[in-house]
Amino acid sequence: MPASCAVDRQGFDQMELSAQIRERLDAHIEVSRRMAEIGDDLAGAVELVTGTFRGGSRVLLAGNGGSAADAQHWAAEWVIRLSADLDRPAMPALALTTDTSALTAGANDLGYENVFARQIEAHGRDGDLLIAISTSGNSPNLLRAADVAHEMGMNVLGVLGRGGGRLRGSCDLAVVVPSGDTQRIQEMHALIGHILCELSERALVR
Repeated sequence: MPASCAVDRQGFDQMELSAQIRERLDAHIEVSRRMAEIGDDLAGAVELVTGTFRGGSRVLLAGNGGSAADAQHWAAEWVIRLSADLDRPAMPALALTTDTSALTAGANDLGYENVFARQIEAHGRDGDLLIAISTSGNSPNLLRAADVAHEMGMNVLGVLGRGGGRLRGSCDLAVVVPSGDTQRIQEMHALIGHILCELSERALVR
């Protein structure tokens, strides 16, 4: 192995490190198994997304931190495509987490709790769907976003963790990962996003 690629393992107990890695892999597998508990909710979410697109409406997505990355990721999959074997039209999805000018102006002028709500006022329409992604379900800007979305006649789908938090009660449908561990919740959110994207796009090209 070239010297530049050599791994410096000084300071690591290799048996302990391997045990820690196995512990996290096992935790991931256990939460993955428990996802079957929310299968009906996830099926309902697929139907909600598919119905939104089929009705000519669009999906808006919002989240903070890693959930902001999820929002951008899922929107890209719907606009471009997830499944390489499909030749389909673009599906209208917009991440509210990507416009830095809107986000920073909103935070500066209106407060960070309004950065998504303000964009929903601008872009949301009756029949659209807001997907609010949160590991805790307690983010003030997502709670405000859900309220404004409902005021505009939109549906709200929560993709959540830790029991759903306060946001669960503001959603028309919530998919709640059965875990209180942020890492495991985010890993399952990635899985949920791929399921939503793949099954909705396949349903719409049948």
